Amino acid sequence: MRQQRFERHLARTLDVDAAGLEAMDHLITHGRSTPTELARRLEISTAAMTLVLNRLESAGHVTRERHPSDGRKLVVTAAERSSDRAYDLVLPLIEGIEDVVADMDDSERATVQAFLDRLIGIYDDAMD
Repeated sequence: MRQQRFERHLARTLDVDAAGLEAMDHLITHGRSTPTELARRLEISTAAMTLVLNRLESAGHVTRERHPSDGRKLVVTAAERSSDRAYDLVLPLIEGIEDVVADMDDSERATVQAFLDRLIGIYDDAMD
């Protein structure tokens, strides 16, 4: 629930919807992408992705340009200002988590890792 609340906070602060936030996350984390690749990543249709990108571009969060080696394709890039703003919002969370982990001994880290691995397995099993 906390992560979902934080994601909603990010979306509100950046003035994007959930799909826009996910697209921005992918672009910021992995770099530029084609609209088709983004649609696959978000598991939405290319038509829906076009609408997401239209909103993001109108808000100044992304740019669309011709692919450098294949002019028929477009590539989408996160705007530097938006990337910086998103990073500023997420940085305190990252630093806080790093501090918590740094305060743990090896045994505590192993216990937490085992717990998280089991949770991931439960989520994966629920989607099969």
